[in-house]
Amino acid sequence: MEAVSAVKMRTTQSTALAGRPYARAALSILARLSGSADIMRHPLAHVRRAERCALVILTSDKGLAGALNSGVIKAAAEAVAAYPVAAVTVYAYGKKGEEYFARRGYRIARAFENKQDVVEFSVMEELAAELSQEFMKETYDEVLVAYSNFKSTFEQVPAVRRLLPLTLANIEQLVRDIVPVKGKWSELGPIESPAAYSIEPDGKEVLNYLIPRLVSVSLYHFLLEAKASEHSARMVAMKNASDKSREVAHDLTRLFNKIRQAGITREVSEIVGGREALTT
Repeated sequence: MEAVSAVKMRTTQSTALAGRPYARAALSILARLSGSADIMRHPLAHVRRAERCALVILTSDKGLAGALNSGVIKAAAEAVAAYPVAAVTVYAYGKKGEEYFARRGYRIARAFENKQDVVEFSVMEELAAELSQEFMKETYDEVLVAYSNFKSTFEQVPAVRRLLPLTLANIEQLVRDIVPVKGKWSELGPIESPAAYSIEPDGKEVLNYLIPRLVSVSLYHFLLEAKASEHSARMVAMKNASDKSREVAHDLTRLFNKIRQAGITREVSEIVGGREALTT
């Protein structure tokens, strides 16, 4: 399992890291547009009193990944703790998150299996479209996403981000998550918003196409980060299990040798004692 997880880890890490520049560029567009009045009037950017919440939780179908799933579930539970159970609707991608919230009486609107390592963008695009429509109909006042943010092979951080309504602060947080601490993309500067922004041919038409697309990109990026985190955590967990099993085997072998040596010593003592008894 360690070897299989290592192969999957390299694949998912490459996919997640390769998608970071695109996700950052897409979000930077929205950050630059945030200075315009049109985006502030867009239905997906409308901030209202939060009374009903949609929670998208990204976990795995399988265990043996250390504290990865439990960390995400704990962060998600804390994020919705202020809401009554009836006011929270859960969209679960992965059985671990689905089972946790279903046992506690939360309504599961949609549940997806998380078995495939390659997930089509259209799946997240469909989910993002559904969430956006429900938000604009005021079924939900905010949409939260709980996932595991990939930092490195040995570090995955549970995170909860607000997907809707769109605000500049949320976008800046997403961009900070995308930029790694070390490596090729770690020197990227902050995104700056201009004082004014001209949009052609029509601002409303462009934003109506662009903003839902950026919501889909954000959600898909969360999934890529969760995939990379899952296989990294499982590879590390299986490596630790392998190392521990070798330690246990070494300790048991040493214990067996001690017992065997004690048995041999006892037998030799009995033979020597018997010979001395015969000579006397």
